[in-house]
Amino acid sequence: MLELNHSLYRKFKMKYFRYYLIAIIVIIIDQVTKLLVFNNMELGYGGQISVVGDWFKLYYVLNPGIAFGINFESEYSKFFLTVFRLIASFGIGYYLLVKIKDKAHTGLLICISLILAGAVGNVVDSVFYGVFLEGNVIDNAFTPWFHGQVIDMLYFPLIEGTIPTWMPLWGGEHFLFFSAIFNIADSSIFLGVVTILIFQKNFLPKEDEKQEEEYKLEGFNPESPSEEVNDSGNITPNSVSREEGDLKNNPE
Repeated sequence: MLELNHSLYRKFKMKYFRYYLIAIIVIIIDQVTKLLVFNNMELGYGGQISVVGDWFKLYYVLNPGIAFGINFESEYSKFFLTVFRLIASFGIGYYLLVKIKDKAHTGLLICISLILAGAVGNVVDSVFYGVFLEGNVIDNAFTPWFHGQVIDMLYFPLIEGTIPTWMPLWGGEHFLFFSAIFNIADSSIFLGVVTILIFQKNFLPKEDEKQEEEYKLEGFNPESPSEEVNDSGNITPNSVSREEGDLKNNPE
C-alpha cells in the first residue's frame, strides 16, 4: 500500500512539475547566455560577432525598457515596469497551475511554460542585475534594486537597403528589417504567444466540444434516454420518461 501511494504521489508530482521544469530549463539557458555575453563581449557596435554572415549577429546591448529594444522615458517607469513584470510572472505561474488541473491541451501548457520562462527571465535582470552586475543599473535610479537593465544580444538584420525615393513620406530613408535586438526570454514569450494564436482551435476547444469529450471519457451518451434498474434487476426507462409517456397517452 505504501509503495502504491508513493507511486501515485510521484505521478501526481510529475504531472505538475514537468511543465514548470520546462520553464526552469529555459530560464537557466536565458541567464547563462546573458552572463556569458556580459563577461565576454564588448558593449555596443564594436563588440558584435557575426554568426551567420550579415543575417545573424550577437550584438551586446542593454535595454532599460520592455522587450525587443523598446523603452520609454520616465523617472519611475522602470520601477513600475519591474513590479508589473513580477506580478505578471506570479499570475502566469498560477494560471499554468490552473490549466494543468483543468487537464488542458499539452501544447497549451508547454506554451504557457515558455511564456512564464520569458517573463521570469527578464524579471531576474530587472530586479537583480542593477545590484550585482557592474554598470547595469539605469541612470538616475533611486535604488539599484528593480532598476537593472535587460541584456539583449540576438540580432537578425535580414533585409537592409534604401526605400525608393518615389514613395511618399519615407522615400529615400534607410530601411532595416529586423532591427530589434532581443534575448532568449523575449524569444520564449514570442514563441509561446504565436504558437497559441496559430493552434488556438486545437488548444482552446469550444465549451460544447469539451463537454462532449468529457462525456466520451465517462462513457455517457447525452442523446440516449436515461435508464434505471428496477427491483428485479431489469433496466427500464426512468420515472421521468414514464411520466412523459403517460402524458402523451392521456393528455387530460
